[in-house]
Amino acid sequence: MFHALEVVTTVIVGVMVGVEFSVAFVINPILNALPEDSGQLGHAHGGRMLGAVMPVWYIGSLILVAVWAIAGWHHHGTGLVITAGALLALSVIMSLLLLVPINNRNKTWTPDNRPADWKEQMNRWDRYHYVRVAVIIAAFTLLVAALT
Repeated sequence: MFHALEVVTTVIVGVMVGVEFSVAFVINPILNALPEDSGQLGHAHGGRMLGAVMPVWYIGSLILVAVWAIAGWHHHGTGLVITAGALLALSVIMSLLLLVPINNRNKTWTPDNRPADWKEQMNRWDRYHYVRVAVIIAAFTLLVAALT
């Protein structure tokens, strides 16, 4: 059963990393290349859609890693799992303090009501998101290393 927990947790975190990597390096560049109104509307829609799913995914991943760390307290690699959990906790804190406030504004914007600095705010979100992606990639890498 413990081995199943390790695998399920690693897969769930890995898929989350893949989604966030895709947002950073595929989806957002595509949206940013669209004509202004289309790109902004796409960002708003993505903010609403992913804003509903990602909190559950992040918190669920963190819970699974915590369960892995507790259940595997005497197993090899527990230190890596705990460090991965700390990084995932950091990513949640970053999300709540830095990214969610911008996303909550962005998801309500339309071409008629967006602020004059909307592109600057989206660029700030992108920069924070790049850091968050690096943090969750590091967490995922530690989880994979803990499997060995």
